[in-house]
Amino acid sequence: MRSASGARPPASQADPPVLAAMELLGQRWILRVLWELTPGRVGFLELRRRMDNCSSSMLSVRLQHLQSAGLIVKNADKSYELTVAGTELGTALQDVWKWSRKWETALTD
Repeated sequence: MRSASGARPPASQADPPVLAAMELLGQRWILRVLWELTPGRVGFLELRRRMDNCSSSMLSVRLQHLQSAGLIVKNADKSYELTVAGTELGTALQDVWKWSRKWETALTD
């Protein structure tokens, strides 16, 4: 939402969908799960292996949250993949990845 001048409103006046997205994406492991699913379908065990220190129970909880949010689906073969909405978010994560590569030195020092 922009004002008549075209400027964004202050964060305290952010609209509810933005706040809901920040709340979901701010949960530990959520962005990592989305990132790991961006290339395509992944089974639970492979996803768990890729997730380093994330416990199986925590991964299950995060997968349920992402399913409830409509960002991923669980297939009949028990693999997970992004929905259309999840794929769009994955595209946005690619931009974050590019930004992180550009500013890598500042982020890792």
